Amino acid sequence: MVSGHLFHCRKNSWPPEEYVGRTALQLLDLDGGSPPEQAWRRRLNSHANILKEFSVTFMEAMKMMTLGVRLWSYVREEASHGRKAPIDPFTRERCKPSASQGVPLGGMGSGSISRGFRGEFKNWHIIPGLCENSPVMENQFSIFVSRDSGNKKYSSVLAPGHHEGLKKRSDSGISSWDWNLSGQHSTYHALFPRAWTIYDGEPDPDLKISCRQISPFIPHDYKDSSLPASVFVYTLVNTGRDRAKVSLLMTWANSIGGFSHHSGGHFNEPFIGDDGVSGVLLHHKTAKDNPPVTFSIAACETQNVSVTVLPVFGLSGENHVSAKEMWDTMSKDGHFSRENFDAGCSMPSSSGETLCAAVSASTWVEPHGRCTVAFALAWSSPKVKFQKGCTYNRRYTEFYGTSERSSSINLVHDALTKYRLWEEEIEKWQDPILKDEKLPEWYKFTLFNELYFLVAGGTVWTDGQPPAFSETSPAYQHKHSKKGTKSESVKDNHVKPAAEQVNDGDDLPNGEERSVSMSQEPIPYLLSKDGPENVGKFLYLEGVEYIMWNTYDVHFYASFALLDLFPKIELSIQRDFADAVLYEDRRRVKFLADGTSGIRKVKGAVPHDLGTHDPWHEMNAYNIHDTSKWKDLNPKFVLQVYRDFAATGDMTFGRDVWPAVCAAMDYMDQFDRDCDGLIENDGFPDQTYDAWTVHGISAYCGGLWLAALQAAATMAHRLGDRPYAEKYKLKFMKAKAVYEAKLWNGSYFNYDSGTSSNSRSIQADQLAGQWYAASSGLPPIFDEHKIRSALQKIFEFNVMKVKGGRMGAVNGMTPKGKVDETCMQSREIWTGVTYGVAANMLLHGMEHQGFITAEGIFLAGWSEDGYGYWFQTPEGWTTDGHYRSLVYMRPLAIWAMQWALSPPKAILEAPKVNLMDRIHISPQAVRAVGEIGVRKIAPDNRCIPSSTFQCEC
Repeated sequence: MVSGHLFHCRKNSWPPEEYVGRTALQLLDLDGGSPPEQAWRRRLNSHANILKEFSVTFMEAMKMMTLGVRLWSYVREEASHGRKAPIDPFTRERCKPSASQGVPLGGMGSGSISRGFRGEFKNWHIIPGLCENSPVMENQFSIFVSRDSGNKKYSSVLAPGHHEGLKKRSDSGISSWDWNLSGQHSTYHALFPRAWTIYDGEPDPDLKISCRQISPFIPHDYKDSSLPASVFVYTLVNTGRDRAKVSLLMTWANSIGGFSHHSGGHFNEPFIGDDGVSGVLLHHKTAKDNPPVTFSIAACETQNVSVTVLPVFGLSGENHVSAKEMWDTMSKDGHFSRENFDAGCSMPSSSGETLCAAVSASTWVEPHGRCTVAFALAWSSPKVKFQKGCTYNRRYTEFYGTSERSSSINLVHDALTKYRLWEEEIEKWQDPILKDEKLPEWYKFTLFNELYFLVAGGTVWTDGQPPAFSETSPAYQHKHSKKGTKSESVKDNHVKPAAEQVNDGDDLPNGEERSVSMSQEPIPYLLSKDGPENVGKFLYLEGVEYIMWNTYDVHFYASFALLDLFPKIELSIQRDFADAVLYEDRRRVKFLADGTSGIRKVKGAVPHDLGTHDPWHEMNAYNIHDTSKWKDLNPKFVLQVYRDFAATGDMTFGRDVWPAVCAAMDYMDQFDRDCDGLIENDGFPDQTYDAWTVHGISAYCGGLWLAALQAAATMAHRLGDRPYAEKYKLKFMKAKAVYEAKLWNGSYFNYDSGTSSNSRSIQADQLAGQWYAASSGLPPIFDEHKIRSALQKIFEFNVMKVKGGRMGAVNGMTPKGKVDETCMQSREIWTGVTYGVAANMLLHGMEHQGFITAEGIFLAGWSEDGYGYWFQTPEGWTTDGHYRSLVYMRPLAIWAMQWALSPPKAILEAPKVNLMDRIHISPQAVRAVGEIGVRKIAPDNRCIPSSTFQCEC
């Protein structure tokens, strides 16, 4: 796959000793308190600049004006029903995004909370599809230090300076606390799923402090990786001559972000658990009939550590102890009263009132001594409800039950008693990569840190069981409809073309749906089996700004991470899409780009996504274009299925999804207008680049189709389906000859075969099909010299001609070396596409070019001199660094690079035999294919180019 010696790019190495004194590092090297050699680092006093968003040009705005009007009307229509539209470019967040993000908390799929590198808890993603970005400033860690001599006392919130929202010190709220930390001698070190904050003599010059944040993201662990919990382990080293009493304080507001703490009805409750674990439960009543949430903040009492709590304090002091009074108590005594554990449940909060709680852990640290104090946070909302009525149990309820109270206590207990085991597993996973001296250092920690999205990307992980329906939900109504007709089967693998199933003249206002007859049965893919082990159902958003679950054209890039680390989840997602291919939803939808209407889900077409407000039941939330006419989704499905089949060797999976593969392939026949085996694009943006028009044969979609034909033929051969193996091989041979004749220009493949001004543009993603073929162990689609020539052209033009390779690969570049300004997307640099291109280079022995290409994303997005996109990597940015769509799925494609460097055993050790050579077709068919390459291709008179009917010629 790759050569043994990898090119050493400039290291971008940030040795810990450049940020933390060597003495402090040595002293903290106890129980993991010292940060790792490779990590992303920032000083806590670093400026968190406001990020700059992209803007469209005047001409782009003119072209999209009609779409903009329809989209604005649709957004308003959804808002009138209390729903957020999947794409809403008009509504701005209250909190402007800034370069302040850090490693998020918790496992996957149970709601997430992010924590900035300066310590603020923000980006609350507890309710599916809803993200509250603003930090809750009451949520803090603080420290109080007093020395035996009595002369020295220190107290401070362990976050630097005064943050936005803090008022005058004279009030009774959190502004009255001591915000004494400058951050000058404090640093943050991130290596997902862990982070270290080192306080090197702040606020006490004779006290070294390490806070280690640990979350249970553990590859191949399908239990603990679902837990909504995190641990904060403080390592304290006293370098002074006097014994120090150190009290650490964790404060937490009864809130899920935004203004949720003002809604009323919330209450707090102290608890004492097993094994010295004690703390406070914060029971939160959510708005709009969403399931409740219970937070648990706790510390572990040991022989040397004493834990006390204050179950309730407020900001005003009217009904409860005020924040100022709470702080004064800690400053004076260093602990709360033990009697507070007997307080019981507090009175529910009134509207506009903020309830907070505090847990204190106190210890004595001897001169030159050390001590460890552990806190934990858990949040339990066992049920996840979507806006159109379906409610599911989260994955962790399989192990902790559905009671918010008991599960929250058990979660925080297990976090405090198991975190060392979690760390052992995390280190086993990460060490081989971190210790590989052949790899650039920036790559090592960026590889792990890009995984933040699997926690912070709005993930939902259910127990896999069918949902509970509310009587108002569309799924309930469909299930109980007496007028319904059962969904048709596609077992014969013949499906109608998209245009036969769509009435473009049937106009509907603003994406509105018309009620039509539906199946009496539950949608079949809800009841699909995941093979021998049910690991539940998994959803993740395309991005926090594009609220669609499991967007498939983007999952194509991101899925390498799941396949490598959680392959059972990846197979579960593919099973969902396989079942969706065979399903039809005839509800009507209006498409906003052209104002036409069609049915929501066409049988045989791979859905764009699994929905927004009713996932699995109401697919294709994306309604800009009719994606049943897109040319990339079906080939991407076939390629992903084959890659997963080849990587896992799971024959049961292969047999189960094979009917859907056949249906998806046959569906594409309608787009082969001239019966030459190759699909054509239809003069609109009918692929993942949904603002970039394509005419005729395209390098991107055509290449995906060629790779899909080869993958389908090989899979058919391995499954013993000889007729289909022969059919797809014959089509591949025909299509390949046409593709090369139409697009190859001697050094790369043209953007498309049309006559537009950008038809000869150099597309960075032109070899996406070959990338997947190589990643799946399939033979090359083209001659190796053509592949390397095209990749070299991309490197020299799309990468190196944009600020010397320090930005990534621009999507489109003209042959004259100018950025393709055809549309918004042609001039953008897409982070995930750049990682995919880099992976393709690695697969073809171009390590030097591959790492420099990917390094551009690091330099622009993650480095200290970049634009500030760490832990919020966007879909893309312009050549001046302005972002579009933060916190996006596609950058997980960096794991395709690791896949290229370390292929799975099933692919690496597979027999080096070209299975395509074992598929025999008749000599006459071979000769017919050979004639294509030596004669001009003439259209068959029996084929009508505009026809949407399948051609049998």
